Amino acid sequence: MGELQDFLRRVRPLLERVERLLPDTDDTPDWRQRAFRWRPAAGGRLEAVEQPHQVALDELLCLDAQKDEVVRNTAAFVAGRPANNVLLWGSRGTGKSTLVKAVFNHFADQGLRLIEVDKAHLVNLPDIVKLLNGRDERFLIYCDDLSFEAGDASYKALKATLEGSIAAPPQNVLIYATSNRRHLLPEFHSENRQAQVVDGELHHGEATEEKISLSERFGLWLSFYPFSQEQYLSVADYWLARLGAPATGDPAIRALALQWATQRGSRSGRVAKQFAIDQAGRIT
Repeated sequence: MGELQDFLRRVRPLLERVERLLPDTDDTPDWRQRAFRWRPAAGGRLEAVEQPHQVALDELLCLDAQKDEVVRNTAAFVAGRPANNVLLWGSRGTGKSTLVKAVFNHFADQGLRLIEVDKAHLVNLPDIVKLLNGRDERFLIYCDDLSFEAGDASYKALKATLEGSIAAPPQNVLIYATSNRRHLLPEFHSENRQAQVVDGELHHGEATEEKISLSERFGLWLSFYPFSQEQYLSVADYWLARLGAPATGDPAIRALALQWATQRGSRSGRVAKQFAIDQAGRIT
């Protein structure tokens, strides 16, 4: 017995060093954090994002109507009043994702939390919602660039979570999604032939009805369109000023800004900011 005790005494420090090298198997989320990503490996867990992207609402220009609606809806949600799931759809680079991040940052001090879920992991929505149910915080489940291809059945998990499950959705969870497609699924010309007019009313075909039924589960739709030339230049001027670069009041800078947008085939807030960064980086 004495030899066994002596052996255990000598081997204990080695076991402690090995234990420190093993991965942490505690999957309990660190609820002190404000933002999370869903990681599906090993049964799935919420991984804390220790440095969320800091975006202020004031940085979103030429989007006053969309910004007001999302802020109003989110304020109601944080206050415990009825609020809708939100679909932000439209042209690329027009501020859809940035608006979600800015609204989250605006309300984070009031208990709002953000969980980013990749489209491929939407099948795990029931597990995610189960983790959040009953907690005091208010959670936005955020899915960026959401779309589904023909034959992709993974959208059914989203559809059920929004409104189609036997289980009632928790009161502390909303889904905010961004997409380039209004109905989230590809639309084909051939589907229009299935539509019928009955007593003067248009009735869509089954394929179209299925696509509309998903997006309709979002109570609030917000559309984002390409900027006009003047809107694009005003956003470029905002970022040029922030970065200490000459503004588009200079005809040469204005010409460069317009050329930049033409080369990218888009006038958007993203393109305007990229131009400003490029110009600021050229200053020596």
